[in-house]
Amino acid sequence: MYLFPAIDLIGGQAVRLVKGDYAQKTVYSSSPVEVAKSFYEAGAEFLHVVDLDGAKSGNTDNISVIADIIKESGLKVEVGGGIRSEEVIKKYIDAGVYRVILGTVAVENPDFCREMTAKYGEKIAVGVDIKDGFVAIKGWTETADKTCFDFCKELEEMGVKTVICTDISKDGLLKGTNLELYRELQGKFNIDFTASGGVTSLDDVKALMEIGVYGAILGKALYTGNIDLKEAVALTKEAK
Repeated sequence: MYLFPAIDLIGGQAVRLVKGDYAQKTVYSSSPVEVAKSFYEAGAEFLHVVDLDGAKSGNTDNISVIADIIKESGLKVEVGGGIRSEEVIKKYIDAGVYRVILGTVAVENPDFCREMTAKYGEKIAVGVDIKDGFVAIKGWTETADKTCFDFCKELEEMGVKTVICTDISKDGLLKGTNLELYRELQGKFNIDFTASGGVTSLDDVKALMEIGVYGAILGKALYTGNIDLKEAVALTKEAK
């Protein structure tokens, strides 16, 4: 299993939100590049970046910071947040982004998602955010009329290889992750699932490894010290 330490960006700063609420924002660092370097030094290979400004604007608001992270950290970077056009996908790939994550657009415009997956292959991932069993869209402010399982079936049929699945009810609360959900998804689909939301302890990391998911996103727990990244990386390496 791969670990994806996370950096959420607002105005070039590394922040964390609670349940995606911009009003519940904590700034952790004004130098995301240094944060990314510290993750690399702890043994991480990947980085999960969300451009929260881009999620609102649909533009690449923090692309210069992201490009600096890629150049200076040595990490493979995946980026999500408001990616709604091929122009933005290209900009990120040209900047050296390893993988781009489609969100709302994959729900609202499946033809676009299918076309981009056919064109860019494994450089395209989809974020499936879940609220009460249904897929949440538009920065988690609305829910679509499809369940996460129906949507994952559609994505599998489109050829999407990687899905980042977030249980919104767990996000940013440090109360553990939804193991039952990931177990069920892992059993139903031939997709690389990354678990996101509420991964709080090394026990959570161990449990997700046992389920066999592809990856786990570590967010708030890294910034509060609940998880030591070096220890978590060592744990995943032992299992290989």
